[in-house]
Amino acid sequence: MKFAFVLLLAASAALQPAFCTPHVLPPVLKPRRTNSLLIDPAALPALPSAQQAATASADAGLNLTDIQGDILIGMKKNKELFFFFNIVNSTLFRTQLGSGILPLITPTSQLLAVDTQPTTAVNIAFSQRGLDTLGITDDLGDTSFSNGQLDNVASILGDETSNWESAFAGTSIHGVFLLASDTLDNVNATLLQVQNILEGSITEVYSLQGEARPGDQQGHEHFGFMDGISNPAVTGFALSPLPGQQVLDPGLFLLGETGDTVTRPAWAKDGSFLAFRQLQQRVPEFNKFLVDNALSNPNLTADQNAELLGARMMGRWKSGAPVDLAPTVDDPVLAADPQRNNNFNYSHPGFDITTDQTHCPFSAHLRKTNPRAGLTPENTANHIIRAGIPYGPEVTDAESASNTSSTDPSLERGLAFVAYQSDISNGFAFLQQIWANNAKFPGGKASEPGVDPIIGTDGSGIADVARTPSGLDPDDPTRIITIEQDFVVSRGGEYFFSPSLSAIQNTFAL
Repeated sequence: MKFAFVLLLAASAALQPAFCTPHVLPPVLKPRRTNSLLIDPAALPALPSAQQAATASADAGLNLTDIQGDILIGMKKNKELFFFFNIVNSTLFRTQLGSGILPLITPTSQLLAVDTQPTTAVNIAFSQRGLDTLGITDDLGDTSFSNGQLDNVASILGDETSNWESAFAGTSIHGVFLLASDTLDNVNATLLQVQNILEGSITEVYSLQGEARPGDQQGHEHFGFMDGISNPAVTGFALSPLPGQQVLDPGLFLLGETGDTVTRPAWAKDGSFLAFRQLQQRVPEFNKFLVDNALSNPNLTADQNAELLGARMMGRWKSGAPVDLAPTVDDPVLAADPQRNNNFNYSHPGFDITTDQTHCPFSAHLRKTNPRAGLTPENTANHIIRAGIPYGPEVTDAESASNTSSTDPSLERGLAFVAYQSDISNGFAFLQQIWANNAKFPGGKASEPGVDPIIGTDGSGIADVARTPSGLDPDDPTRIITIEQDFVVSRGGEYFFSPSLSAIQNTFAL
C-alpha cells in the first residue's frame, strides 16, 4: 500500500507545470476524468489533440504549460463562474497565492486531454487596480487596460452607464477567478476551496454564473445562434487550420510572442489581456422585432421570413450556416461541417463586392466584426479570441407571451463576453468602436452600411437610439428597416491581465 501511494503522488506531481516546486501538491488527490469538462459542438473548430498541440507549440516555441488554459480554448466551456474579488490584505494574498492557489491554476496543456483535465479548471486575472494593490507597477503597454473599462465608456464603447452593474462602475474589483467544469456542483466546490485558501485576504465583489444552453442549443447564445465558429487559428497551437480560418501570430493574443510589437516587462510574456463584458440579451423583444419586420420572400413561410431577417442581421443562421453561402434558406448540414462553415469571404464570381448585398448585408454583425475580403489586404491586425459563455435562464412562457423581457433580475440572460488579445485598443475596443459602431464601415461600398444591428451603438451612450443598417432585405436593397431599441444591453465589465503560471509564481506570489 505504501508503494502504491508513492506512485499516486508521483502521478499527481507529473500533471503539475514543470516549474512548480516538487513539494506543492493539490490539496485533494482526485481520480482522473473519464468525460471532458468542455463542450464540443460539431459546428465549432475542434481543439487540437495534446499531441498536435505539442507538435505545433514546439515548432513555434510556445510553452503551453505556462499559458493559462482559458486564453486559447475559446467558447468551449460547459459551466463557468466569474468570481470578482477585492484584495484586502495584499501580503497575505500573495503568500496564499503561491502556497494554495498556484497549484490549482490550469494551463492550456492540461485541458487538451480528458485524462489530464482537472475536476474544475481554474484561471485568474487581475485589473490594473489589482496590480497596483499588489505593488506590481510595471507598465504593461496597454493604456486601455491601465485606465480601466469605465474610462472607455463615453469615447469608445458607447454604453449607457446607468445600465451598468454597480460593481463594474466602482473601483473595488482587483481580480477575477474563472472556474469551469461540467457541473455546477464541481464549480461551487472549487469556489469554496479557493475561498478557504484565501480566507482573510479577499472579499467577494460580484459573481456571474454562466453555462452552455441545454439540449440541442449547446453552443448557441440566447438569441439562438451558434457562436464561436469564426475564432482564429493561432500559430503554435492549431496544427491544422480549417478552410477559411484565419491563421494569426500568437503575439496578437499573448504578450511577448511573435507578432507582439510592444515592449513588455519580461515577466509578462505569455500573459494576455482579458476584456470582460456582461451583455444582457433582450430575447423576447428581438424575436418580436423579427416577426414585425419579417421579409417577404414568396417562397418562404412567415416564420421563415422572420428567421431570414434574423440571419441577415447576424450574418449566420441559427444553425451556424453563413448567409454568404446560404443566403435564403438555412443549411444545417453546411453549418455542422467545419470544413465549409467558415470558408467564405463575401466575394462571389459575377458579383461586385462593393454593391452585392444579396448574399450578406454590409451591416451584418459577422461582417462588421470580421470584414474578410472587404479589406484589401485582408486584416490580420485587429482580432480577438472569444471565450465567453451564456448566462441566465431560458425565456419563460410569460416572457414569450408578452414579447417583453422580465424585470426580475433572476431572469436576466445574456452573454458573459470574454475576449483575449495582447492589445485591447487594437482588439476588443477597436472592433467595437471602429467597426461595429461606425456606420461608414466597411468603406468603399455603394451604400453606407450603418452600425452593427446586434451590438452597434451610435457612440452617444444613450439607450435605444434608432439605427438603420443597410441591406437587410435582399429583395429590396432600398428598404429601410429601422431598429428603435437595443437588443443587447451592456451591464458593464472590466479589463484584466491573465499572467502566465511562471509569472504568478515568480512575480505575484510570495
